[in-house]
Amino acid sequence: MTQDATRAAPLLPVPFPGTRARFARGMRAGRWVFATGLSGTDHETGLAPEVLQAAHPLDGEPKAMREARRLFTNAGEVLAAGGCGFPDVVRIDQYYTRPEAVDPYHAVRREVFAGRIPPSTSNLHQRFARTAQELEVQVMAAVPEAGFHAEHLAFRPSYDIHHTSGYSPGLAAGDFRFIPGQTAETRVHGQGQLDPEARRPIGLWKGTAIKLETDFIVRHKLLPSLEAAGASLDSVVKAQVYLRDQEDVPAFNESWKAHFTSPPATTVIATATPGFIMPESRIEINTIALATGGATRREVVTGGVAPLFRGYPPAVRAGDLLFLSGMMAMRDGSLVPGARRDPGQPYFAIPVKAEIEAILQDAEAICRAAGTSVAQVVRMQMFLADLADLPACIEAAHDALGGRPLPLSAIEVPWLPVPEARVLMDLWVHAG
Repeated sequence: MTQDATRAAPLLPVPFPGTRARFARGMRAGRWVFATGLSGTDHETGLAPEVLQAAHPLDGEPKAMREARRLFTNAGEVLAAGGCGFPDVVRIDQYYTRPEAVDPYHAVRREVFAGRIPPSTSNLHQRFARTAQELEVQVMAAVPEAGFHAEHLAFRPSYDIHHTSGYSPGLAAGDFRFIPGQTAETRVHGQGQLDPEARRPIGLWKGTAIKLETDFIVRHKLLPSLEAAGASLDSVVKAQVYLRDQEDVPAFNESWKAHFTSPPATTVIATATPGFIMPESRIEINTIALATGGATRREVVTGGVAPLFRGYPPAVRAGDLLFLSGMMAMRDGSLVPGARRDPGQPYFAIPVKAEIEAILQDAEAICRAAGTSVAQVVRMQMFLADLADLPACIEAAHDALGGRPLPLSAIEVPWLPVPEARVLMDLWVHAG
């Protein structure tokens, strides 16, 4: 595949049904390929007919397994179009609507990756955009070239990786380091749900649960894994943090920021309840970092834009990638005026469009400060309070990006960090 290495190129774009916008099934951005919003769809009728088996749904493999097979077929087509394959995947993020879908999905994943599964994140969410959809996956891959390829690291982590998951404890691609998503699950199987060091002692006020879990994850899982991979906490450039309970956000932020000289670009995302492999868990954290001895530098970028949460950078640039912290339509600590319906004239505006427009305006300011443009977005995740707002979001993003195909994942979540808001966005941008 040939392309201008300074531009992100859509791969295999298809129409979003019922809209004038297009979905970028994948993005090739220099040496990277992204496949965002992967599902078991045929890109025309929703979930593919062979997934639903509407006339005989209980015949053959479980439905979640059929859904996973079609999802990975779609993923393979995108990777091939970008000049790589499954052995080149450096990170995979998996969302499910119910825990019963996970084991069938894992069985297919083990086949697809032939036992070489990249660092992985899995959690439970409320709803996806297609009827009966139980799985949605995001994939990032490294196009192999001299001195740059996906290298599975063989260190022994500080915790047990269950054989049903089987992912690598870490992965390197050039100066980038990828670590699996981490929860406060016990480090040794059979010792209960949460690790003894992450549990609050019996009583009502013997520590804050979310702080105990966060500090345990950082000290006993993330830090040892990062160091074994040749990285460090202060070389982390991006974190996605999945939280079950809205009330945990302030205490999490306090605990998380305290571990860094300069915090990474951070996005806080709501999950279902339960949201994680252990029902008792409150949080999962995944990270991307840089090698401490590498040539790629970590650069905080502001663009004059205030972050959603005080103390976080609006964005961090890492070589040819720009990672933005989670964004909402905020100005001076409040939602932008257009994001609220006029109670006396409720039918003359579409508030969620105002939110998308404000977010992408801020994102463009950040991107320009980093020497790129939001039009070079390679991964766009929308976390919505109500998926009924999705068509308006797609239309607003389509217009803001000049009609470029959107590398979009849209997920309905049970809460957002700002009252009355409708959407939170997580954006990754090519900055080559």
